[in-house]
Amino acid sequence: MRFAVVGTPGDRRVTMFRDAAVAAGLVEPYVIPWRDVLAGREIGAPEGSSVRVDSPGEDSGADELLRGPGDPARVGGGAAWFKAFTAGLSRVAAIPGVRLLGDVGEISVMFDKRRCHAVLAGAGVPVPPAFEARSYDGLRAEMERRGWSRVFVKPAHGSSASGVIAFQAHGDRVRAVTSAAWIEGVLCNSLRVRTYTSDGDVRRIVDFLAGDGLHVERWFPKASTGGRVFDLRVVTVAGVPTHAVLRAGRSPMTNLHLGGSRGDLDAVRSRPDLWERVLEVCSRAAACFPRSLTTGVDVMVGADWRSVAVAEVNAFGDLLPGLGDLAGHGRDTYAEQVRAVLAGAW
Repeated sequence: MRFAVVGTPGDRRVTMFRDAAVAAGLVEPYVIPWRDVLAGREIGAPEGSSVRVDSPGEDSGADELLRGPGDPARVGGGAAWFKAFTAGLSRVAAIPGVRLLGDVGEISVMFDKRRCHAVLAGAGVPVPPAFEARSYDGLRAEMERRGWSRVFVKPAHGSSASGVIAFQAHGDRVRAVTSAAWIEGVLCNSLRVRTYTSDGDVRRIVDFLAGDGLHVERWFPKASTGGRVFDLRVVTVAGVPTHAVLRAGRSPMTNLHLGGSRGDLDAVRSRPDLWERVLEVCSRAAACFPRSLTTGVDVMVGADWRSVAVAEVNAFGDLLPGLGDLAGHGRDTYAEQVRAVLAGAW
């Protein structure tokens, strides 16, 4: 057995997967740099390799090939990013003599929030109601038509909550919570959540992002623990939930890099009916992507502590350092994937 990884050399994901493969007695995985894929250079992998497609990572060179020159922290350019990314995926799919551990078509769906939401909804997976918007005026008009006062506005092709806006509107009063901020004339992911209450400020941000398409979801009131709202990132391997982390925060965005923190998962696991529902919903979400070895499902627990809804399914949602598996074997997300492949579960 030989693994290969499409990724960024030195990236934590590549390093952790390499460590898991070596710990299992395998040779070090062959790395296919994303820069080579995106630049159109010749790519390949050892015959018979199982190829893991990973994130382009925090690589400014890859980002430039995906979106063009500019600050890697900038928000926007998602449509150009997605076009270049899917073209790169097609090149990976054409590598001869290998087996892909993640279907490139499914990966592309997971990176389009509109398509992913439609796939989940079509399979009966609980998701918040949603619509698409192309402008701030269009957003406000559709919210009024539907009678919604609170929504989450998401760039169609964004990730890591970049450009996501928790938006509320009551007549002339607006409130937008986001990590996006104008820095020297460039809209950037500032890594600090801030609040805008000026209609003009919100309009400027939304209209800038709307050119790449916006996916708008009705606000799903989330449960809280210890005075902080939370959601869950659940990793599935071969369709089975294997790892979970509770992400809690004082803002609507619970992402760990935006000030969220890992909370006590037992707050949910101690409620057997709720926990079973969470796992069942995550399994159903993963089943929508049957040719993908792993998914990262973002699942929300309602404020009533009964309802559950899926916010997103992530193709590269398994970067959870130091997290052991739910079965108690002590395997991290990458060791679990290696085990599944070696055991013939995938």
